[in-house]
Amino acid sequence: MFLAAVVGAVGLVAPLGAAVPAHAAVVNSDYVMAYFVESPTGSGNSNTVHLAVSPDALEWTPLNQNQPILTPTAGTKGIRDPFIYRLQDGSWVLLATDIRTGADFSAPNPAIHVWTSPDLVNWSSDTMLTVNAPNTQSYSWAPEVFWDAGRQQYAILFSGIPNGSNVSKILVSYTTDFKTASSPAVFFDNNGQGNIIDADVVTGVNGVNYLYYRGADATLRGAKSTSLDPGSFTEYVTAPPQGQCVEAPTVVRSLTNANQWWLWGDNYCPNSKFDVWQGDVTTGNWTALSKANYTAPIGAKHNTIQPITSTEYNALLNKYGTTTAMRLKSWDYPDRYVRHQNGQGRIDPLPFDPQADSQWKLVPGLADPNDVSFESVNYPGSYLRHSSFDVVLNTNDGSSQFAADATFKKVPGLANSSWSSFQSYNYPDRYIRHYNFQLQISPISTSTDQADATFHVAP
Repeated sequence: MFLAAVVGAVGLVAPLGAAVPAHAAVVNSDYVMAYFVESPTGSGNSNTVHLAVSPDALEWTPLNQNQPILTPTAGTKGIRDPFIYRLQDGSWVLLATDIRTGADFSAPNPAIHVWTSPDLVNWSSDTMLTVNAPNTQSYSWAPEVFWDAGRQQYAILFSGIPNGSNVSKILVSYTTDFKTASSPAVFFDNNGQGNIIDADVVTGVNGVNYLYYRGADATLRGAKSTSLDPGSFTEYVTAPPQGQCVEAPTVVRSLTNANQWWLWGDNYCPNSKFDVWQGDVTTGNWTALSKANYTAPIGAKHNTIQPITSTEYNALLNKYGTTTAMRLKSWDYPDRYVRHQNGQGRIDPLPFDPQADSQWKLVPGLADPNDVSFESVNYPGSYLRHSSFDVVLNTNDGSSQFAADATFKKVPGLANSSWSSFQSYNYPDRYIRHYNFQLQISPISTSTDQADATFHVAP
């Protein structure tokens, strides 16, 4: 989603589009992500606001045990598509689509959710803001906001169907206080192309403004303009390297390299998962990033990412805490995570249900507290252990044999020392590895063995 401009390579940030006095500038060092949660069969759905933090916008740690930070109390009492944004005075606003789990996404709805906060940890009550009243048969999806310095107003973009049309366009409504808003106008429709949704605007990059969106062909596209006026944007990027079924673009600028950008997209075929591209928004050149290089919160969907200060980062950690649930990502199949299924340990691509099958508590080793054991999050008291060299999930029977079989020494990754490998406690010549996606403990001799035995531990 929209990202505040970065001034210089150290992350000195001022609200976009305005001449801001020095005392109003802030030094950003980290990032916050807002999202809601969804799983393939719906068992993990949470139409609430979740937050995560990151030092680099790629590796994310969910806050509050990946439980909601804000639960909607107005409208349908459900949200999707949360968008978080720093206002001109340094405070924050969070907008979201009004929709509850299981509801009709396309049902007419003129209003969006609004929360405000001075510091990301103290939030106002949930209120509704009408942005789309004249379009009586339209939804108001995926709101986002940017500061329009020329108008001295905040522009709220959202996806909707204007009266007299049968396709979605990017609409805009203006506000100064997030309590009332102007009647909507068409902001962008790419010369009449149909069903355009999910706008994300980045303003003031060397005098140019950029808009990324999901096109009618269900791919991410980019447009640009030297103006912020409705109708002024012209497409300049058609489909970065990707498959079909990608939506919800989020454009993120590095805080340490002003020429480095990332483009996040929500790939929903067959089930929602994030793809990330690395490149430069000014040229529109993007290269797909391996999933080995980023880790999104489990179940996260339709995110927004903003830079924050170290003070805000620490306040979020102090207020909400992080999570004790960890996952193990495969080095050579980075779309796959260690999970249990029917008592067998294996690696499978996320997303799947139940999501918690891939979540573990790394506890002191049952046989040696200097090592680790993997306790299942959704089956407390059950652990990964080896049996006839296969890795399985069993309930701890309290025996010394079980303790030894369920204990592993965490060592630098055999294929990548910044990752991890896990050496068996009672068979120290063997390591946890996958073979045909099943987990076992085996001796390691080849580079393939090393890759199969290397994992990234992440929330």
